[in-house]
Amino acid sequence: MLDRVSQDIKTAMKEKKKAKLDALRYMKAMLIENKTAPKPKEEMDVVISHYKKLKDSLESYPEGSEMIDKIKSEMEFIAEYMPQPMSKEEVQKLIDEIKGGMDNPHMGMIMKELTPKIKGKFDGKEASQMVKDALK
Repeated sequence: MLDRVSQDIKTAMKEKKKAKLDALRYMKAMLIENKTAPKPKEEMDVVISHYKKLKDSLESYPEGSEMIDKIKSEMEFIAEYMPQPMSKEEVQKLIDEIKGGMDNPHMGMIMKELTPKIKGKFDGKEASQMVKDALK
């Protein structure tokens, strides 16, 4: 991941794309910082976490502001590094498989198995609601 980001930084420099360059430099700094952390996370988790923070920060600014546009463009650049999103149907299929393999399924058991499979690929809150619906 770090190598790919470094290569993309070089490309952005050659193409003189300042916004993309800034976003990639920040992401590279986070990946390097994570590598030297006492308990480093997986690189994909760092990218997913950053993307979620950007998404959450959209709510802090008024619609149409310059900051919203900047955050959205940064999210577009970072989305290239995110795992492929899953559809509702795929998540529902996983929920059904997990639920079917348990004797007495409950919310916690299903979410414990489901979360690592959908991490960064599907919204956790929506998946949680789908599990609740499946247990009714």
